Amino acid sequence: MKKYLILFACLLVQIASLFAQDTPSFIKDSLDAYVQKALTDWQIPGVAVCVVKDGKVVVMKGYGVKELGTTNKVDENTLFMIGSNTKAFTGTALAMLAADKKLSLDSPVIKYLPDFKLYDPWVTKQVNVRDLLCHRLGFETFQGDFIYFDSDLSTAQVREKFSRVKPMYGFRSKWGYTNAAFMTAGEIIPKVSGQTWAEFLKEKIFAPLEMSSTLALTKDITNAGNKATAHTVAQGILKKIAYGHIDNLAAAGSISSSINDMSHWLMAQLNGGKYNEKQVIPAGALAQTWYPHSIMGNGGHRYNKAHFLLYGLGWMLQEYSGRKIVSHTGGVNGFVTSVTLLPEEKLGIIVLTNTDANRFYEALKNEIMDAYLGLPYRNYSQGYLNAYRENEEEAAQWLKKMRDTIAMNRPSTLPLAAYAGTYEHNVYGKMTIALENKKLVARFEHHKGRFATVEPLGGNNFLATFNDPLYGIKEWPFSTANGKVRSVTVTVADFIEFTPYEFYKK
Repeated sequence: MKKYLILFACLLVQIASLFAQDTPSFIKDSLDAYVQKALTDWQIPGVAVCVVKDGKVVVMKGYGVKELGTTNKVDENTLFMIGSNTKAFTGTALAMLAADKKLSLDSPVIKYLPDFKLYDPWVTKQVNVRDLLCHRLGFETFQGDFIYFDSDLSTAQVREKFSRVKPMYGFRSKWGYTNAAFMTAGEIIPKVSGQTWAEFLKEKIFAPLEMSSTLALTKDITNAGNKATAHTVAQGILKKIAYGHIDNLAAAGSISSSINDMSHWLMAQLNGGKYNEKQVIPAGALAQTWYPHSIMGNGGHRYNKAHFLLYGLGWMLQEYSGRKIVSHTGGVNGFVTSVTLLPEEKLGIIVLTNTDANRFYEALKNEIMDAYLGLPYRNYSQGYLNAYRENEEEAAQWLKKMRDTIAMNRPSTLPLAAYAGTYEHNVYGKMTIALENKKLVARFEHHKGRFATVEPLGGNNFLATFNDPLYGIKEWPFSTANGKVRSVTVTVADFIEFTPYEFYKK
């Protein structure tokens, strides 16, 4: 009997040894120290990390705190806003409806939304459901987002304004990230299922995947118990900010979730749509979302071999070190996150952070991925941090130059009072500039509570500093003619939108 007990004990030791060999040393020995250092280096209050391998959770851990200035620790059930990682859920929902023959991904959008319009009437008729889900409508990345993002516009109003934004490129000629297209895709769901986008996700995805804490809409996070607070870093200072209100674009980015709940999503993705032996997502629907639809670029990697960067239906697709990578990232007020799948390795990685001013959410993903692929340790976090600090230093020098210029009191082309008044953009609507305590202040019709202090740099150039750091600090040029102000070119932080807006004085 003792002989068999000894043999059994040896077998257990061998199994444990095999598991240890399968789990990279970075995960076993270095992960905690790596994350803890990053919390300080990047000024991140809290991080949540999950690694799924071969259908099992290898890592599920929270680090740091939910809110700056508190001792409330992040745990596996803490909710973070996941931003554009929502898009994979929306793409999956539409693919599931197609699998159930409720719609066709190749049918024109106007079949389901007769009032759907884009700038070009011909394009309006040609756009199909797939086009909405793979960013190939011809818009520049983020084009129009300043109009919609965190505004007081309803979804119906966003749709109307979206129809009047002129794409910068030809239809299906170029990949361009378009949040309003995913919003539109979400509006198809009630037309064919009788359920809102949020209701469909809760019943068909969240409930069967036991994602019991996950919230579909941003309006619900305020009342949630175990939630992370939104933060940003502005001019080197970490600060709390308000949650974003983006339910008018819900299907593009409004979900809040935890690493515990998201681990179930990864398990289903890596198991052909099955969770707990139940087929939650049809395998064909999952395959549709992973199928390349748009070319983003040629790909590449600083250290290792990588080729091609493509887009499916809510997922980014690339080849990296001989493996297919299915991934996405998300960024919304106070949060940046990443979700990554390596199907051939049966590996899934989730990184959630509660600031919007870090690249650690990508660095840690890359570190874990390389560890499992047997690639050399690169210390991505330090490399990204060095680049981030260089950019911040350049931004600080630029801002100092602007502030020094303002202090020189260079005269503007016209008296400050001449720049005050009502301005209008043909799609956004109205902006007012008023003299308040001898300073110009710009306020926007659809962004209540947000304003920019507009200070003269000399001539017709002014520095606009938003009270909300998410919108940034930008140089705004005015145009004048015959002693009158004609217009102003308004720009905001690239996190919101790259493209400029010309507001004309009324």
